[in-house]
Amino acid sequence: MSNFMEYKDKIAFHPGYYIKEIVDDSGLTQEDFAKRLDTTPKNLSLLIRGEQSLSIDIAMKLSRMLGTSVNYWLNLQNTYDALIAEFKSDEELEAERRVFEYFDYKYFRENFGLPDLPRNKDAQIKALREFLNVATLTVFTRRDMAAKFRGASDELPEADVTRANAMVQLAINEALRVEAPKYSKSKFEKVAESAAWFSQNRQDFYQCVKTAFEATGVILIALPSVPGAGVCGATKKVGQHVMLLVNEPKTAGDAFMRTLNFEIQNVKTGNFGISFRN
Repeated sequence: MSNFMEYKDKIAFHPGYYIKEIVDDSGLTQEDFAKRLDTTPKNLSLLIRGEQSLSIDIAMKLSRMLGTSVNYWLNLQNTYDALIAEFKSDEELEAERRVFEYFDYKYFRENFGLPDLPRNKDAQIKALREFLNVATLTVFTRRDMAAKFRGASDELPEADVTRANAMVQLAINEALRVEAPKYSKSKFEKVAESAAWFSQNRQDFYQCVKTAFEATGVILIALPSVPGAGVCGATKKVGQHVMLLVNEPKTAGDAFMRTLNFEIQNVKTGNFGISFRN
């Protein structure tokens, strides 16, 4: 590891860079300098190579030995840390810009009220990141981010993984806002067995099932499908509850009922995960 780092038109100098100059100018070996500084040669070597942060203890010893202030050395470390954080943040934004291309920002704007921000992708990325409540959009590229994928190829493209994870994240975030009792497997099974009863009133079907499930600790979330997500449904333990995701139904049609019944069985058996349509 180097005691300085270059990124674009900026350079971050580790305190070890300046300490090396002082050691070189002193005419002493690093070992002799370390003895005068009341530290070990290994610690001094790590510091000079930029592999160890400057501690308050070493900053104090340098100030006493060289007649400088403690803050002088601590400020060098703080400046270095801040620049490294800036470099990493900039690199992360570059990665986020690539991942952002997998999404249709219009979907989030129209369905969840995100600001328009036309022709300002970085602002859109920031808005989406904060809305989804993640440190970086790149977390959605991880196949194990939300839950296992059911019926999905091991060669699933990164774009599909990203969109599917984002849709499940939307559902999780909504589920976290719902107040419900602790999940009861026995209560849920009883309600699920009578779920067919609700289909007699198709107009109110979704709300009836949602209310009944919530009383058992299962939070039913229906979302308009994220474009390209390929998610049929999903189940996941969320705290003391279970989240059950289905695509938003226009009616309680056959496709919706198949997905709902499939995910009900997954909740019963504890087979939590994402049902992915290849």
